[in-house]
Amino acid sequence: MFRKVSLAVAATLIMAGAAFADPIEGNWKTQSGETAAIGGGGAFAITLKTGKFAGKTIGSLKAAGDNKYAGSITDPETDKTYAGKATLSGTSLKMSGCVFGGLICKSQTWHKL
Repeated sequence: MFRKVSLAVAATLIMAGAAFADPIEGNWKTQSGETAAIGGGGAFAITLKTGKFAGKTIGSLKAAGDNKYAGSITDPETDKTYAGKATLSGTSLKMSGCVFGGLICKSQTWHKL
């Protein structure tokens, strides 16, 4: 009896963990056509899965509330790191890398796969 209850509780917790996953987690199609994976706990790592820089981690974001995220983004071509921010809207993620305190930003939109 105890074993059945333990298995049921474990299964429920596993399913609940998947249900509470942050909506930013998953695979995204970048504006240039590569696939990037976003995952993690408190900080979400951004890792390229396809393309010339596959396997390279290009950023880290933390939830800032109201479907917004903040952290750092690295340009894989130059290895320069910028203040990063992202805004989630449905299945679109607007990514921005900024310099000079957000005065100059470069943005692109990614789409959830």
